[in-house]
Amino acid sequence: MKYLVTGGAGYIGSIVATMLLEDGHEVVVLDDCSTGAAGRVPAGAELVRRPVREAGEVLDSTFDAVLHFAGLIAAGESMRKPDIYWEANTAGTFALLDAMRTAGVKTLVFSSTAAVYGDPVEVPIREDAVKAPTSTYGATKLSADMAIQSAVTAYGLAAVSLRYFNVVGAYKDRAGAWHGENHEPETHIIPIALDAAAGRRERMVLFGDDYPTKDGTCVRDYIHVADLADAHLLALRAAEAGEHKIYNLGNGNGFTNKEVVETVKRVTGVDFPVAVEGRRAGDPAELVASSEKAKTELGWKPSRDSLDRMVADAWEYYQHVHG
Repeated sequence: MKYLVTGGAGYIGSIVATMLLEDGHEVVVLDDCSTGAAGRVPAGAELVRRPVREAGEVLDSTFDAVLHFAGLIAAGESMRKPDIYWEANTAGTFALLDAMRTAGVKTLVFSSTAAVYGDPVEVPIREDAVKAPTSTYGATKLSADMAIQSAVTAYGLAAVSLRYFNVVGAYKDRAGAWHGENHEPETHIIPIALDAAAGRRERMVLFGDDYPTKDGTCVRDYIHVADLADAHLLALRAAEAGEHKIYNLGNGNGFTNKEVVETVKRVTGVDFPVAVEGRRAGDPAELVASSEKAKTELGWKPSRDSLDRMVADAWEYYQHVHG
């Protein structure tokens, strides 16, 4: 099979591209490397350095499906720079859908997000929960999901949207090489905590300790990136013409930001300083997944569900990259 992976020079996209190659598929990565890095693209994949809005220059009838990871992901930044998020996440998806229709490519797996739910009424969150995003990031991803649904209805697209909760960890491929998270600038809590543990930051900063949670900090559900990647391969097989299937992907366990920091300290053996600042705009108090639908319909089951395991893998990758 031949797959186009948009955003395949990023954290998750590059790992899914690696797994697809390991399974014997042909992979073309479409990424302008504005936030990703060419060095992440696995050997054996072709890299086309173009933005997703130029997908029409790449797609043709030889492709069997598209896995769409390209986009911007920082909720806080999206509140300060909404225009670039609507362009990258929503307009970019519109352009991709148009290119797929023109090329006759009829299967799509989309990288969606738990941010579409906003502050949930009930936890754990099911796929049929109210969608009320509290960040521009979440709104742009929800709009993309809605555009995909329109393409399913109008053109018979086979589509699967995977709504990630917090993705953590690293993947060691069959050749023994590590693939992990290394954004610039970094906005995710565990890589930032690892920076503090390694002495690359003077302190760790938590945003908000007055949320209605057990210790006042946000609660999040964490999923190992390799478990997440497994779900994409299953989603390709589950896609059906004229259907838009949507699945939450998480472990169903919530950890506060303070608990995450303590886990990083325990795994690394470093007691680094931590400060608290005010809340960030757009951060819900608690996001914990119900992934029962994915388990039942996709046959997916996370096998690396210990937060200590996730942090340990992220730490091993971090040390490999930074020494």
